Amino acid sequence: MAQSNPAAALANIYRTPELWQKIVFTFVCLLIYRVGAHVTAPGVDVQALTDYFASQRGGGGLLGLYDLFVGGGLSRATIFALGIMPYISASIFIQIAGAVVPTVDKMQKDEEGRKRLNQWTRYITVGLAAVQAYGFALFTQSLPNAVSHPGFGFLMQEIVFLTTGAIFVMWLGEQITERGIGNGASLLIFFSIIERFWPGILDTIRFVSTGAVAPLALVVLGIVMVGVVAGVVAITVAARRVMVQIPQRTMARGRMREATKNFIPLRINTAGVMPIIFAQSVIVVPGAFAQFSGIQSMRDVAEYLQPGTWLYYVLMTILIIVFTYFYTAIIFNPVDLAENLKKQGGFVPGVKPGAKTAEYIDQVISRITFPGAVFLAIIALLPIAIAKLVNVPFQFGGTSLLIVVGVALDTMTQMQQHLLLRKYDGFMKKGRVRFRGRQATGGF
Repeated sequence: MAQSNPAAALANIYRTPELWQKIVFTFVCLLIYRVGAHVTAPGVDVQALTDYFASQRGGGGLLGLYDLFVGGGLSRATIFALGIMPYISASIFIQIAGAVVPTVDKMQKDEEGRKRLNQWTRYITVGLAAVQAYGFALFTQSLPNAVSHPGFGFLMQEIVFLTTGAIFVMWLGEQITERGIGNGASLLIFFSIIERFWPGILDTIRFVSTGAVAPLALVVLGIVMVGVVAGVVAITVAARRVMVQIPQRTMARGRMREATKNFIPLRINTAGVMPIIFAQSVIVVPGAFAQFSGIQSMRDVAEYLQPGTWLYYVLMTILIIVFTYFYTAIIFNPVDLAENLKKQGGFVPGVKPGAKTAEYIDQVISRITFPGAVFLAIIALLPIAIAKLVNVPFQFGGTSLLIVVGVALDTMTQMQQHLLLRKYDGFMKKGRVRFRGRQATGGF
């Protein structure tokens, strides 16, 4: 139920008790998460760790990307330093397993199977969190003066604190999904990113006041940011509509279902932000290897792959396009869509139901995925190019924008659906709506 007046929309939310309670519960969970993201784990010198992240070029590589998704918790060594990322990684692992393991694919289509997969996801999350906590403890211990009492005791202490924090964050995300509004894991990442916008705005004001950034450069950057945000919104909601016809059918008790025409929306950006994350994770591997190995040849390769070099732009573009097709093939199955459509008696005009429909949908997806992949590459690389062109000492990330816009649109859609459902409930309770056809009676 769209509202042209924002004040009226907010009033409707407040007057809907179920939705209001869900929103309040969600904000309480997010508040707990953000408070915990500022509680430092014992035994770590936060200043030494923060100085290391600040000294890294290109945003800190893979650690910098991870730190972005946990709201700076990694660079501050908080008890929620791992955030929701172990749970996200476990979910992606189960999702990929469903595409290559027939047993997992079968379990994903069954209610009991999905419950078992959810339980497996939790177990994998605990394992990943323990491994990541151990790796982060080793990394922190290797930094000069970052740990007051290094050794086995510190490692075990960090594993316990960080793993427990990751399990609690996973529980918070599941509670938001079940009892709140929106997807819990996505909202946790959303607010982690949003929180870092405010320091960036303050830094921008400080740069302009000290003359580090020219006012004209700031205006150019602002125009580009507005254009990028508009493009992200447009591509996020853009879809190719495939017409579907459902013939007239006789339902139970003599009721007739009229023939209808409908559309299957195939999103241009089906893969979301994952191709950018995969590409960034791959391209920072040489730099990470060079940092920990000390091999000079690897350091030379890592230097060529620094953000802003032509090789970085070329490789990132290729990786993003490849991973876009790869991830789209994993999460979208045209065969299942065609089979479900056939079971409902529907068909695409001019296309034979079954295998031919699956081939047609696969062709459409393949064609519309390419412009979506090119758009993702532009979103990932344009901020870096603009920041270097106008010579500003900071960057705004296309990855962050994609996540923020996508989560915001999904959450608003869910709120809108709650309001619409509430209005339909009012119609059913107050009106005289009746089903057409034969009605069941007490003596039948």
